Amino acid sequence: MIFSSWVPWGQFGCRRAGCGWLRGRLLVLLCLTALSVSGQAPQQTRALPQAPSALLAAREEALARPAGSGFVFAPAGIFTTPGGYTVERPSQAALRLSLDDAISIGLTRNVRLKYDRATERAVRGDTLGVLSALIPNMSVNGQVSAQELDLAAFGFEPSTLGVFLRSGLLPPGYTFSEIVKFDVLQGSLNASQVLFNLPDYEIYRGAGNEVRVVDLNRLTDRGNLVLQVGMQYLQILSDQANLNNAQAQQRSARTLFDQAEQKYHAGTGTRLDALRGRVEFQQREENVTVARDQLDKDLIQLTRLLGLPAGQKLELTDPEPFAQLDEMDLQAARITAYRHRKDYLSLLQQIALAQRELKAVKYQRLPTLAFNGEYGVIGLTAGPYHGDFTAEGSLRIPLFREAAQRGEQDVVGAQLTALRQQLSDLRVTIDAQIRTSMLDVDAARQLVKVAQSNVALAQQELSDEQQRFAAGVDDNLPVVDAEAAVANAQAQLVNSLYQYNVAKLNLARNTGVVETRYRAYLGQP
Repeated sequence: MIFSSWVPWGQFGCRRAGCGWLRGRLLVLLCLTALSVSGQAPQQTRALPQAPSALLAAREEALARPAGSGFVFAPAGIFTTPGGYTVERPSQAALRLSLDDAISIGLTRNVRLKYDRATERAVRGDTLGVLSALIPNMSVNGQVSAQELDLAAFGFEPSTLGVFLRSGLLPPGYTFSEIVKFDVLQGSLNASQVLFNLPDYEIYRGAGNEVRVVDLNRLTDRGNLVLQVGMQYLQILSDQANLNNAQAQQRSARTLFDQAEQKYHAGTGTRLDALRGRVEFQQREENVTVARDQLDKDLIQLTRLLGLPAGQKLELTDPEPFAQLDEMDLQAARITAYRHRKDYLSLLQQIALAQRELKAVKYQRLPTLAFNGEYGVIGLTAGPYHGDFTAEGSLRIPLFREAAQRGEQDVVGAQLTALRQQLSDLRVTIDAQIRTSMLDVDAARQLVKVAQSNVALAQQELSDEQQRFAAGVDDNLPVVDAEAAVANAQAQLVNSLYQYNVAKLNLARNTGVVETRYRAYLGQP
């Protein structure tokens, strides 16, 4: 057993004068304990342990396990856990993605959409189960049985058959056996058909509405995913632009700092200018670090949205788009939304489903008519066979169920009323969303124009101040201020472009066409 000679200092932290002596005594005692137990001399320095790699740990665990232990490490990009889960590994090369590629991958691999597809299959399966109650059901049965009966147990004894023996119906010398064995072969064709059942028919029609509701909900999630992927893609493009601007500002600050240092050593500049240049350069270095960190975090979010393995490197190939969006008529936008908004169409289908359910409840007062039939043959295995059939018709008339039916009718009616209220509220919400999106688009367009003008003016001011400082007319304080102004103007321009593109995507989402027309709204060819 080896005890560690390292003790966290924070556990013995104290403000009194004797704490340093106590801390030293504890360290000496622990070191002596380690020497006496292990017999090894303590090392003078100890390197900090490196963080383990998850993939390396999985490989080492796979090699350490005996053969057939259930853990399989596949070098082709995935490894399987003992529970049977497969974990995909990222590729070494960066995955080049355009906006179309990112949306296509997201629509294929996103976890939420996989859940939606599974739900859609389950609902379609339930619909087939409802349909089976309405279509003719037929089945073929075959049966072979070997039986052995004790006739005495049923009251048939030789004394009981004496009257048959005296009547001459049985041949002379006939002996009666109480145990009888025989094999029976039976085959039949069964058929059943519901001839009249309006409640089941309305439920079947409502199942079709439910399938469309689930399908529209899936399409709604697809549109939301397109919006999220597009916004995250644009966010990363903005992060890259901010990083490039920060790096450019860092290079400019480095040049300014070098010029101030050279002037100071040459005796033509002041130490204050050199110090000011160093502070400005370090500030730009900090901005580069912050911008790079934000870019890396947003790339992780995009990887998660696309359903790619964690740690997958991405390289975005599309530039940040900027194109003027033509003004849209409010009434035309509302009509487009009512035709294409999947949440609005889904609510219409839910209302139709509730109406079907209400009809089914009302139709429970009507009688139902059904038919069942069976035809087959039966006989001994080695003997003759005879036809066997059953034909049956059933008519059921509900009685004394009026209270239950009225209760069910009130429940479904209340649900239908609530859905209609939701539809009315959604129409108002769609109108408000479209109006808000149009205002955001117009405001963002104006902000982009102002930001572009500010960048041009700030760059011109910086150029003039740099020339004045190089000529020795002024110190570098105005240059530092001009660089800060350029940095702020460029950051504002990047943010305005991002807001403008996001506003256009939101307008496409609110009109229900984001999945099919996002390129047109962003101005991409």
